[in-house]
Amino acid sequence: MLHVGHVRYLQAARAFGDLLVVGLNGDRSVHELKGAGRPLTTESDRGEILAALACVDFVTIFPDLRATKFLAAVRPAVYVKGGDYTPRTLDEEELATLKKIEAAIRIIPFEAGYSTSGLIEQICKGRS
Repeated sequence: MLHVGHVRYLQAARAFGDLLVVGLNGDRSVHELKGAGRPLTTESDRGEILAALACVDFVTIFPDLRATKFLAAVRPAVYVKGGDYTPRTLDEEELATLKKIEAAIRIIPFEAGYSTSGLIEQICKGRS
């Protein structure tokens, strides 16, 4: 579920380069990472929504739990993550790949108050 926090992250990420390639977790990996009931929409729908944003140049869906293979194939000059991550909390394999391809790592400040899980919770409370 795309929310304003995501949009702000994507716009900030776009400012780091000439184009923005978004690696999108596939349905299976989202389910493994987020649990029952997720994803809310299919990977193709999520990809289409992202691709419609002016700040996004390309969207690629990757099926793996981690983005390691995606990063090795795309070889970004800059890798951007949201502020809920730090360089220390990045996945070790992803970090090793980023070091190997000499990608700069940028962490965008956390957007407090925006959460897909929080939105789901609000929607569920509204039903009762």
